[in-house]
Amino acid sequence: MKFSLALVFTLFLISCESKKENKTTEHVTRFEISEGKETATYTETIDFYISLAKKFPEINIQTIGETDSGFPLHLVTFNLDSEFNFKNIRENKTVILINNGIHPGESDGIDATMLLFRDMAEKKISNPENTVIATIPIYNVGGALNRNSATRANQNGPESYGFRGNAQNYDLNRDFIKSDTKNAKTFASIFHLVKPDVFIDNHVSNGADYQYTLTHLFTQHNKLGLDLGNYLHQELMPKLEQSLLDQEWDITPYVNVFNSVPEDGFSQFMDHPRYSTGYTTLWNTLGMMVETHMLKPYKDRVEGTYELMKQMIAITETDGQRIRELRAKNHKEVLALKEYPIAWEIDTTKTSILNFKGFEADTITSEVTGFPRLKYDRNKPFTKQVAYQNYFKPSESVVIPKAYIVKRSHYKVIELLTKNEIAFTRFLKDTVLEVESYKIEEYKTQKNSYEGHYPHYDTKVSKTKKSVQVRQGDIFISTQQLGIRYIIETLEPAAKDSFFNWNFFDTILQQKEGFSPYVFEDIALELLQTNSLLKEAFELKKQSDESFKNNWYSQLEFIYQNSSHYEEAHLQYPIYRVMNDFIIETANN
Repeated sequence: MKFSLALVFTLFLISCESKKENKTTEHVTRFEISEGKETATYTETIDFYISLAKKFPEINIQTIGETDSGFPLHLVTFNLDSEFNFKNIRENKTVILINNGIHPGESDGIDATMLLFRDMAEKKISNPENTVIATIPIYNVGGALNRNSATRANQNGPESYGFRGNAQNYDLNRDFIKSDTKNAKTFASIFHLVKPDVFIDNHVSNGADYQYTLTHLFTQHNKLGLDLGNYLHQELMPKLEQSLLDQEWDITPYVNVFNSVPEDGFSQFMDHPRYSTGYTTLWNTLGMMVETHMLKPYKDRVEGTYELMKQMIAITETDGQRIRELRAKNHKEVLALKEYPIAWEIDTTKTSILNFKGFEADTITSEVTGFPRLKYDRNKPFTKQVAYQNYFKPSESVVIPKAYIVKRSHYKVIELLTKNEIAFTRFLKDTVLEVESYKIEEYKTQKNSYEGHYPHYDTKVSKTKKSVQVRQGDIFISTQQLGIRYIIETLEPAAKDSFFNWNFFDTILQQKEGFSPYVFEDIALELLQTNSLLKEAFELKKQSDESFKNNWYSQLEFIYQNSSHYEEAHLQYPIYRVMNDFIIETANN
């Protein structure tokens, strides 16, 4: 009996010690256990945050919406006040939203953010009093579940990781405007719930070799525009760079080169609205992608991402009130604009100079192909002045209309407008309205599939004023609202990431009716005999265009397209611009 009691007592002590040990290690990550060689799985990541939320009242986790994988997205929030109603939070606090795992093979942010939230909860680092931090732990759930050790051929760790494509094999960082995926639609819900002042998207770079572990890709400051863009470029970015340097973390702008050397100079990456920061900027959010360097050790990359987020939180804690004021000012000033830029080009008259820390490179003969190849020598580091083109200017602009009209039949467009909190009203009765109407005059189309589409580009339009019949149920979208940038970027067909360029309206590019030449010959003759203006234009074109003169079908087609027989819908962009103030009897959306 004594032996049994002693054994029970010993087992009890072991159990207590085990529980004590578990209590101190329950929030240790796979990254730490593996000494910086591994990244957490999807399940481990979500379980980690659930455990944090159970223990620490400052942390909340919730599921929001669906993803293509069948699993939901999660939103984890840290607030020292334990208030998690974002409407209340925004009254007096600044909000940062951190996105991780959009490309799950680029897992640095997944692990770094887990460490960041734990260390804030355990008071290992200073807690922000006036800043709330929210994160999507893993955005590309399907890609995270598709784990492997080979697809990131150029990357130095971790040992295994997720795949770039999501459950439908979309690259989610090309999907924010077109929203083909459930992930993108749910992101919109999260973004408009949180309404962040600052957005951070964590990535790993590809391209050249250089000394830096950290690079930053801020949203393009001229495109963001006005005082907010100036603040980002002249204050926020330099503050982040200096604060990291003070912590012995050097950083440079994202090295936007491929198969060339950085010292030849490079330009800033233009983040169009298809990308995360391009999308968030449409609501005047200060956006930044973190791009760690693929060839640096995984442990260093995660620790660098951690420190960058920590410093960004500190800056936001100090500048939060000013950031919120500048955003509100930008909202008002954009609403007052008469014109809006829809295309950009590098401003070659302005250049920044970087003291760039790289490695000497040479062109040698490849032992594989026998052709010249680029080779960096890490034994030959350098610091050189490098030209960095980070100023852009508008290359095309449009006059901002008072409103747009979208036909109720374009329900996919209306669904995305609704998802992005674009306010509109519906016509209660049929109405004849004076509008500007676009005709698609030119466009090019990519020959290869790109993210499930064959996008158009170099789109050119002509516009005319005309009266159109607007039907009951069609929608009227005023541009005087916070989503004005989103409205213009998606509904102006010549804009880079417009719904037109993403193939939403390709049916207008195909002619539905036609003519049989042997029948139309007699009709064409009659048209020329009864319409002197048409006959004059026809004869003039034959005189000025030799190929037209020698092509009988082109001649018949010209007559057909300039007659009442030609269908009105062909190449007519089906969204109208309202240029004058107009009050309609409407129903709310």
